[in-house]
Amino acid sequence: MPVRIIAQIVVQGAQIVGRAFGKAVRAEYETIQHARKATAHKESQSSSAASTAHGMNLQEAQDILAVEKLDKELIQERYDHMFKANAKKNGGSFYLQSKVFRAKERLDEELAPKSSPALKEETPKQ
Repeated sequence: MPVRIIAQIVVQGAQIVGRAFGKAVRAEYETIQHARKATAHKESQSSSAASTAHGMNLQEAQDILAVEKLDKELIQERYDHMFKANAKKNGGSFYLQSKVFRAKERLDEELAPKSSPALKEETPKQ
């Protein structure tokens, strides 16, 4: 008789754990699907050409370098500080250093004058 009670407890416990695990997997799957939809929507709204070239959009680059307006000197100052602060020899991270570099690269691209193909053809080659 005690064996039967123990067996019932084990079976019921396994059922409870199984149901909880199933619910957790379903919830995780729904969360992943929701995140994919949100990411797809967000990517479709960002400036795709520049964003894909550097892997980040303009707002993310401004957030990384903590600049609100596009001022070349301020960007350079923040870049120099953050790049040095994240150097390996200072105990920094190569990953963070590369994010800082990509952010500056993205902001520099935004600041660069947009040249038309006609101007490129008129420039004599030396």
